[in-house]
Amino acid sequence: MKLSLGIKSDPVEYRYSYEWLISIMDELDIRYMQLGSFFELYSLEDDFFHALREQAFKKNILIKSCFTSHRELGGFMTGDPYLERAARRNWERYLHAASVMGVDYAGSNMGAVYRDRPEHKRRGIKCYIRHMKELLALAREKSLKALTLEPMSCMAEPPSTREEISSILKELNDFHRAHPDTTVPLYLCSDITHGLADQHGQTIQDNVSLFEHGISFMAEFHFKNTDERFEATFGFSEEECRRGIVDLEELRGIIEKNKDKFPVDHVVGYLETDGPKRGRDYSDPQLEQMLSGSLTTLKRVFG
Repeated sequence: MKLSLGIKSDPVEYRYSYEWLISIMDELDIRYMQLGSFFELYSLEDDFFHALREQAFKKNILIKSCFTSHRELGGFMTGDPYLERAARRNWERYLHAASVMGVDYAGSNMGAVYRDRPEHKRRGIKCYIRHMKELLALAREKSLKALTLEPMSCMAEPPSTREEISSILKELNDFHRAHPDTTVPLYLCSDITHGLADQHGQTIQDNVSLFEHGISFMAEFHFKNTDERFEATFGFSEEECRRGIVDLEELRGIIEKNKDKFPVDHVVGYLETDGPKRGRDYSDPQLEQMLSGSLTTLKRVFG
């Protein structure tokens, strides 16, 4: 299994151009981008995506994956038929955009059951699975290699436990195996900071064990740092490494130990960060330094 470093495009949203990000990636020799979603994505003309792909290609950078940034495809979990239909329309448009760019994977989190309606969770999961079986077929028509799902850090946002990961991925991949010529598999886009803490902040399932459990389903993942309650997220500057709980050397060891369990031959870990406060003249210029610091740290550990 080959492991590469990449970056998710979130921090430039409404702040810097993609050309700026591509130039930074080229300078740092980071060759893989995961395009984070943005509100206009669902209505843009195809030429936008053709141009973005070409712009990256000219710098020898591949937009390999798309992943949502705003929980905007979560309507299947709500129990609201209007939001369910909107999620389905946007999923279909999302897969079209992914196909135009020629990415391997497109993904999202599952969505959230409303915290005041926890009894709707089981129904929401069933709704998600029903739609995903059809979307796995649409992804095959669009020439994608797979769809991806992100485990989360809250019981209202499944999957957030080892049991939920195994159950949901098994059902959908059993469906794929029963229809191998007309569907794609569902893989994980995991996050090394996603563990599960209860309402008192006590850890139920830690981030490292959840990450390791998901490896047999994992095609890509997100790099970021966090605290002991999985609350704040940040990067990998020297100061952030001192206060964060993510041990990059430990993570490298886990990946190396389990390299034969990954379902794909090439896995990309994407730095995922929002960067500094958006929309301030004193903070926006800090983004380049923040990205450079974290990516330099990641390259030192992962090559």
